[in-house]
Amino acid sequence: MNKNVELITELADAFGPSGFEDEVVNTARRYTKELDVYEDHMRNFYMKPKNFSGKKLHVLLDAHSDEVGFMVHSVRPDGSLRFTNLGSPTLVTLASDKVRVRNDRGEFIPGIISSVSPHYAKTSSANAGAITQINQLSMDVGATSDKEAEEEFAITMGEPATFDTTCEYDEEHGLIFGKAFDCRVGCAAVITTLNRIKDMDLKVDVSGVLAVMEEFNAGGAQIAAQTVKPDLVICFEGCPADDTIASGSDIQTRLKHGPFLRHMDGSMISHPRFQKFALDTAKKYGIKWQAGVREGSGTNGMKYHVANQGIPTIVMGIPVRYAHSANGITAEEDFENAVELTVKILTELDENIFETF
Repeated sequence: MNKNVELITELADAFGPSGFEDEVVNTARRYTKELDVYEDHMRNFYMKPKNFSGKKLHVLLDAHSDEVGFMVHSVRPDGSLRFTNLGSPTLVTLASDKVRVRNDRGEFIPGIISSVSPHYAKTSSANAGAITQINQLSMDVGATSDKEAEEEFAITMGEPATFDTTCEYDEEHGLIFGKAFDCRVGCAAVITTLNRIKDMDLKVDVSGVLAVMEEFNAGGAQIAAQTVKPDLVICFEGCPADDTIASGSDIQTRLKHGPFLRHMDGSMISHPRFQKFALDTAKKYGIKWQAGVREGSGTNGMKYHVANQGIPTIVMGIPVRYAHSANGITAEEDFENAVELTVKILTELDENIFETF
């Protein structure tokens, strides 16, 4: 397994639903030992090369460290857990998914999201085909009463949970299977890019942040924008691929077709001149890329592009099939092309080009 895949898989396997990103930060620290790093009290994780001058045009590389997940709402008398969502997990796939619940002692407790056996489905209103709201589901850790759940399993209201999935790497086809690629594949891209440019003599200063809670309210990016005050932002995303659900010209995000640069989404219009510069750079260096117009969703870019006096912002998406579910697919070559394109953008950028934006 190469270093890129190792980094992606370790970050993706880390426990980190919105608001509980500590394990992701601890993983990131192991791969940023040659960078200057610090974190704030929200667990935003900031990184910069040691040659960061503070005197040049400042480009911030952003990715969000959280993943979609859950929080225990209450413990039912039968020992099952009512839960609510942190972010927007794919509702239709939840029944029978394995989860990990972090209990009050900091231990990870295995569990399953409830499903209904076919033996009872005909008489149960909770059969999987009728699920329309998350509160129709339960988590089951095997407790038989609320007392056992709370005393033996140490699970009470407010405990976080997420999917219990371990990454697998198909080396022959360059594919990675796992959870949380939105946006741990982006976190890996920020770290890899910073490590690649750390000794380069660029005309810009570059720093990075792994920002918390994008899936919840993008609050981490709002804090980072105020803290860093960058001149430009590149937001990495594990963007949902649509090549298995759309057809013809409606397909805009294909696996193994390079990073996806969106002209807009439901939360922002990418800075048109910065966007054109990025796409022109991809063409100049023959880097595989794709672009499109998203009609919904959003990224941390929503916070950056209206921060301070306005920050030119683009989104560098790495395609992920089945994002927000327990099992996704991403391609190593798309990751590598995203990093390579970002390095070339940083190499080409200078104050004169920025002034044209």
